[in-house]
Amino acid sequence: MDADTWLEELGAGGLGDVDESAFSQMAERHRRELHVHCYRMLGSFEDAEDAVQETFLRAWRGRETFEGRSTFRAWLYRIATNACLDLLGKSRPEPATGGEVLWLQPYPDLLLDELAAGGADEPESAAVARETIELAYVVAVQHLAPRPRAVLILRDVLGWPAKDVADLLGDSVNSVNSALQRARAGMREHLPSERQDWSGGEQDAGTRDLVRRYTDACVATDIPALASMLRDDVRCSMPPTPGLYVGRDAVVRDWVESGFEGMKGLRAVGTRVNRQPAVAFYLWREEESAYLPLTIDVLRVTGGEITEIVTFHADRFARLDLPERLPADGTR
Repeated sequence: MDADTWLEELGAGGLGDVDESAFSQMAERHRRELHVHCYRMLGSFEDAEDAVQETFLRAWRGRETFEGRSTFRAWLYRIATNACLDLLGKSRPEPATGGEVLWLQPYPDLLLDELAAGGADEPESAAVARETIELAYVVAVQHLAPRPRAVLILRDVLGWPAKDVADLLGDSVNSVNSALQRARAGMREHLPSERQDWSGGEQDAGTRDLVRRYTDACVATDIPALASMLRDDVRCSMPPTPGLYVGRDAVVRDWVESGFEGMKGLRAVGTRVNRQPAVAFYLWREEESAYLPLTIDVLRVTGGEITEIVTFHADRFARLDLPERLPADGTR
């Protein structure tokens, strides 16, 4: 029995008659999709966790205000959106000079799959569609002001009617439609030029082969081989470290100047985050007699070339369900 059917059976008492354990059970069914929603709004996995916890706390404290005019799920989304807006209102970070989002964090496909398993017709599946969860989309959203950001996500990602969004934000339908147009224009400004050509689905054989060659070249620190896989206008960043490198020459120059070419003792494990291929790298540590986590490269591949590399630090390994170390022979 779903939460809304249960609420119908509760009758006039509604949520006011639900004990904390039962309420928590109802709310927990929506935790993952609410977390993805807050992640889109905030760009940070950890901030999204805080926002969901705040959502459940507010929902429990305000349970008697639920009047059944919307579904329980929609009511939670309303609270979650407002929790994110409140958080953004207190301290809204600004993208760096080059446009990179320094608070950006990856979202494991392993967790996104918890929703996608619902089937193609489920709203949860639409909420984690590749085109609205990839890093480039999440970064572009972070350039929008908070309220237009909320309008865009509610209307274009979740498919809410303009009237429902207006009710949530306390605005008119005309104001919501105007905000949506501004948000869409802002997204066009910050999304990659080929964005409209992206499509969902599994990696094709060409992409898998490119990722394999990229992995091998990184482990061998073969910069010429890596350079041959990059598109001319490739972008490379490493949040939260400031710095955006644009263009093959700039990226290769950074690799050379950082001493990457002389680095020895790398191993790699493939993974996926934000519906994109990713490679987790481990570095040999003599004192540990093992390979320990170093970085994760998340790749955007377009037309058989690497068009973006976003590198995250090793502290993101745990939530990706990757091994904490690799033994001397490099096996998992």
